[in-house]
Amino acid sequence: MAVSDAQKRANERYRKASVRQATVRFYPSESDLWEWLQSQQNKAGYLKELIRRDMESRG
Repeated sequence: MAVSDAQKRANERYRKASVRQATVRFYPSESDLWEWLQSQQNKAGYLKELIRRDMESRG
């Protein structure tokens, strides 16, 4: 199903107002971390789960 131009604009407005993004950089000394993350099928889900577990453990 084709998305109308109006729907595309509405989606973009929503993303700009509601969605947050973080960027992580991995330096050569952290290549083991980068490789581990790359081996995860769902990278965003993996990172979010790590954060949730940390939040729960810290109360």
